[in-house]
Formats: sequence, C-alpha cells, structure tokens
Amino acid sequence: MKKENEVKTKCIHSGGNPDPMFGAVMPPIYQVSTFAFKSAEQGRKRFEGKEEGYIYTRMGNPTINVLERAVAELEEGKYAYATSSGMSAVSTAILATCSSNDHLICSSALYGATRVLIENELKRFGIESTFVDTSKKEEVEKALRKNTKMIYIETPTNPTLAITNIEWCSKFAHKNGCIVIVDNTFLSPILQKPLNLGADIVLHSVTKFLNGHSDVIGGVLITNEREIANKLENSLHLFGGTMDPHQAYLVFRGIKTLALRVLCAQENARKVAKFLKNHPKVEKVLYPEFETSKEIKSVIKRQMKGPGALISFELKGGLEAGKKLLNAVKVATLAVSLGGVESLIQHPASMTHSSVKKEERLKAGITDGLVRLSVGCECAEDLIDDLKKALDKI
Repeated sequence: MKKENEVKTKCIHSGGNPDPMFGAVMPPIYQVSTFAFKSAEQGRKRFEGKEEGYIYTRMGNPTINVLERAVAELEEGKYAYATSSGMSAVSTAILATCSSNDHLICSSALYGATRVLIENELKRFGIESTFVDTSKKEEVEKALRKNTKMIYIETPTNPTLAITNIEWCSKFAHKNGCIVIVDNTFLSPILQKPLNLGADIVLHSVTKFLNGHSDVIGGVLITNEREIANKLENSLHLFGGTMDPHQAYLVFRGIKTLALRVLCAQENARKVAKFLKNHPKVEKVLYPEFETSKEIKSVIKRQMKGPGALISFELKGGLEAGKKLLNAVKVATLAVSLGGVESLIQHPASMTHSSVKKEERLKAGITDGLVRLSVGCECAEDLIDDLKKALDKI
C-alpha cells in the first residue's frame, strides 16, 4: 500500500475499536468529572498506581484517551497527552522539563503568544531564552550555553515558513545534554513526523489541522520517552490544563478526515502560491516549495512530505496594500488561526504577533506588510479568483 493511502486509512482507524459494551463505532462521550470505585480497596489501589482504571477526569478519561492514542499512532509515538489549548501544551512541555536557571534556544519566528510566554513570563521564574534563526546551524551553535536545557523549534516557522533541520538539531541537542521540542502544528503528522527525526517532544495546537473545523480549542503533547512522559503527565495533572471529553470527541472526529483535508488544502496552496508568485503586485511569496537554498531544499525533501497549506506574502504596496487586500477578499475569511476547511487570511504584525516587540518581530522577518494565508479546502479556482479581484482593487 502506498504511504499516502496508508495514512488515510490510519487517520480513520487510529485510536481504538468500536465500543465493547454496545458496539458504538465512535467512542462515547464520557462527560463526567469523577468515576466510582467498587470498593475502598480499589480506590486506594488506583491512587497508588497498583491498579489501572479511572479516578477523575483531570487525571484520565476514556474519551480523551481515545484521542491521545489516535494522535500517538499518527505521530508514531508511544505516549500522548491532550491539553485544553495549544498554549497549555506549550507551557506544560516547558514547565515539565525546565527549571530556574535553565536556558532555551528558540526559533525567532514563533507564534506570538509562545514567544511572549517564553520571553516574558518564564523569565519571571528564572528560565532564560535566546531567539535565533534555527534554520541556520551556526546561529544555534552560537546560542548554546552551559545551562542550555532545550531547543524549541517551529518548522515551518509562524509566519515566515522558515525550515529547520530537525535531525541535525536533535543530534546537536543530545550531544550537549539538551532536549528538543518541535511544534508540528503547521504540517501535522500527515506531512512531518519529528519524533522519527530525533525530537524528544512533539506538540500541536489541535485547534488547527488536527481538528480542522474552527470549532474547538485544544493541544496535545507526544513523546517516545517514558521519563519525559512521566514529567508531562505529572505537570499536566497538577497545573490542570487538561482537555474536556467533549473537546476530545470533536477533535477525534476531525482526525478521521485529517489526511483528506491536509492533502486537499496543500494542493490548493500550491496553485495559490504559484498565482501569487507570478502576480505583478506581489513583492515576495514565502512558501517551502519556492525555497532556493540547496541545503534547505535537501532538508525539505528528507523531513517533509509536502510544503503544507500556509503561505505568507508581501505586496509591493506594503502595509497599506495589504490592508486593502484583507478588506476586499470575499471567499477567504479575515480571521486569525489556521488549518480549518475554510481559508483564513490575516496580518501577523497587527494581529497574531502584535504582542512581540517590533524590533524583535522585524529581526525575525515578520515585516509590517506581511500577510499570512491559511489555504483551505475550497475550490482553488475560487480562491485564486477571489485574490485576483482583491488585488485588482489595489
């Protein structure tokens, strides 16, 4: 069976079999806070970890566990933990594995809230950070300190779509006693599997591609290492950023069509990116398929199964032209987020990355005129026609 077909089947069948009690094809929603024990002795054993079973939904729930198994299978990981939001996944991963006086090396073009969390909030607790272009090996090497504990990567980066060599970063990190976290939200496990490239933890905002319908907030963490899994589980349960069963059910349902949606959106994005690249009013288009560096092209070929569905571009008229475009589109929706079946277009500098200091934002390549487009599953010709009409108004 071809890999692209195998992953479609895996999306539909990962996570578990029909419910053993009544044969329900989809898992029941166990919308409960607590679970009854058959005896005081059983309750004690479960709290001591001597008997498997459910205690309290913050500490485990059958519906949530089905989702966790499904994502773990797709990422080819052993352990997965669903969280209440993407940012809950980010904060849990870092707080579970880092302590005061530890240092992080991070991709400079991160999701705005992730960067602010690391740069401002974690700093209050003595966790230091350096932001570099992780696509450049020399910058990662230069940033290393004696107390570096983690390399935190987004690849492709948000919103500049820079590509980092996960395998190289993982080898470099492990050689120097560090762990690697990769935010795989932009590509999903359909197009990239960081654990197979040496990453220690993979995280997703399941709000995006995994759910795919712009109606759920959530996150997930995946690892292959038991020691790290114990830390993630313990921190998640204590900090309380766990997912709700109804959230889990909706995301699990969304995963059934993950491969279909991602591959459809990617094909649309390829056509839209080509249109934008050839348009006279477009200054530049950032899209992995247009990468010119031989080294990065080689990395893309090895670690990615496709360029994805995100495009960033800048118009020759700069910020003002970008505003006119955003206000003129009709098919694409002017909104933040990404990965839904509908195309979403936004302005990072004034929206998702507005909380990042301007000088740092510009240094990371997030210019005032940059527009980010998450291409959805509409007809590609409709999207291109919509953009063409909007560009004609500039």
